[in-house]
Amino acid sequence: MAQDAPAPTLPAPDVATTPAAPDSGGGTNPPAEAPPLAGTTAAAGPGAVPETEPSMTDPYFQALRNHVPETLHDETEIIQAAAESSARFLRDGGPAIWAIAALSLITATIILWKIWRLALAGAWSKGHARKAVAAYESGRIGDAERIVDRRRGVRSKVVRSAIAARNEKPDDLAREDTARVARNELADAAEGLRALELISTIAPLLGLLGTVMGMIAAFQALQQSGARADPALLAGGIWEALLTTAAGMAVAIPASAALSWFESVIDRIRRDSEDAVTRIFVAPLPAPYGRNDALPPVPGETAAVLAAAAE
Repeated sequence: MAQDAPAPTLPAPDVATTPAAPDSGGGTNPPAEAPPLAGTTAAAGPGAVPETEPSMTDPYFQALRNHVPETLHDETEIIQAAAESSARFLRDGGPAIWAIAALSLITATIILWKIWRLALAGAWSKGHARKAVAAYESGRIGDAERIVDRRRGVRSKVVRSAIAARNEKPDDLAREDTARVARNELADAAEGLRALELISTIAPLLGLLGTVMGMIAAFQALQQSGARADPALLAGGIWEALLTTAAGMAVAIPASAALSWFESVIDRIRRDSEDAVTRIFVAPLPAPYGRNDALPPVPGETAAVLAAAAE
């Protein structure tokens, strides 16, 4: 009878372990260090802390990976809900709500444009005009002209015009010319305010018009339902109609507030310009701009006519 072949022996795994220390009972203790787990690397020296590689099976990474898509999904749902609500609001409001939406865009554009224009016109900077008037009052006319030269502010333009007119013309003509320049500059600064005034007036009226039209439609639907009238149908039509009034007031209130603010800024520019012009015309003219020397000789006119014009 043939003998069975011996079973093959597998090589023992090469695991580095520390020598076994004898215990008190004569046996051996288990190895001091266990083999490294999967996903870890051995430390690079005695006393070093082993570094752990990130694993996608870790619960933290699983939670993070599951949380990010949910957050994005929630934000997408919020954006879609807001878009659907806005579209429904515009659809149910009718033509009035579309007109109010257009007015809101126009109002925002005008407000931003006016702030930019007033900033360019020097609405909130009046230092150069004050310095020029102070220099003119102290007799330094050349310095006053250089201070406001090529300045874009309304106050500086009016002061420059007043100085040039008084040095070259009689007082009555100089005042008329300065007033003309001031009127033109203030009119340019007030450009666009009529549009804000119109929007603040008609926006609530458009909202009220939309409400009335919505109420008419709601009562017509209630009448057509007859004996099977549903109070919820009437209530829904009423609150949807009232949304146009709220939208009109939401547009009119910022427009009215911005209009009042811009008007106050322009009034302050007007007061500062009037004060500067008055101080220039009451200041004495030093030589060579004295009353008798300010007017150059004009051919064909007598000295008496020139003196009378200077007075």
